[in-house]
Amino acid sequence: MMRSAFEIVDTRVVAGSRSTVDIPMAGLYTHTPVTLPVHVVHGHRAGPVLFVSAAVHGDEINGVEIIRRLIRSPALGKLRGTLLAVPIVNVFGFHNRSRYLPDRRDLNRSFPGSEQGSMASRVANLFLREIVQRADYGVDLHTAAIHRDNLPQVRANLSNEQIERMAMAFGAPVVIHSEGIEGSLRMAAMEQGVPMILYEAGEALRFDELCIRTGLRGVVEVMRTLGMLPRPKAKRRPAILLRSSVWVRASKSGILRSVVSLGTSVASGDTLGIVSDPFGEREVEIVSTADGVIIGRANLPLVYEGEALFHIGRSQSGTAVEAHLEELQQGLDEAQQEAPDELPIV
Repeated sequence: MMRSAFEIVDTRVVAGSRSTVDIPMAGLYTHTPVTLPVHVVHGHRAGPVLFVSAAVHGDEINGVEIIRRLIRSPALGKLRGTLLAVPIVNVFGFHNRSRYLPDRRDLNRSFPGSEQGSMASRVANLFLREIVQRADYGVDLHTAAIHRDNLPQVRANLSNEQIERMAMAFGAPVVIHSEGIEGSLRMAAMEQGVPMILYEAGEALRFDELCIRTGLRGVVEVMRTLGMLPRPKAKRRPAILLRSSVWVRASKSGILRSVVSLGTSVASGDTLGIVSDPFGEREVEIVSTADGVIIGRANLPLVYEGEALFHIGRSQSGTAVEAHLEELQQGLDEAQQEAPDELPIV
């Protein structure tokens, strides 16, 4: 018996086919129409509906490339269920190379939104109604903000068994327990009964090949765990669970010289960097306030007093994270089996 078509807006995607669907949004004031593009891959055989989204913050572009590679992956030839791939949620911010919408609101603090609300509220409501409510599971792809860099990591509410299973299957070096933030897509999806995880990796407005490959492999692994793709034979190193994290901030304004990189294991009291004036007459050490691993850091050396500089995931297994990163570097060539045959970004 032929599987039923997947219907979205005014489009029917029959089983065993795919289609890019343009969902109408508010247009520009120049009379130019704007749409939310969604690529639907509807498998021959029944299975879950998974949405994978990126650029909820318009300047976070690693996820856009992850989704481009995902929808071109040969692995989707064996898809069970349906994939809803949304590479650019915040179309307006993406066009302006901005984290925000034109009304200066953060889309990821505007869910569940409203049809009669602000611009951000209306975009959030549209995405929730047309994508999230049609799905059984979700993966949202992010990077750090501008001038910051994040170690590949998954953030998830680990008190939910389904979410924990997805988070651990992703295969990022670390998984951070986080219940979600009010107004975020992840919180809104949970309230709709759609288990969702968030992947953070890299920096805004920059491509990072390691982060992209890790994300592509991670999404594919989640799809395998959900029964949407065949399971692999090889087992991967389990992620390190982090139950909390802390930011170390600048005690003075000045110019930062960082001495630790992402993924570095640190102990309380270790030197993370030095802030000095341009002459080097006044220098202040920035020291770790916890045992753990560097999961995020500022890239811009020009810092003000109080600025967040180093994000430490609290853990007694920092060296295990470093080992995980080494294995990740060595094993990412395997991810090319799920990726289109093309040159890596350098």
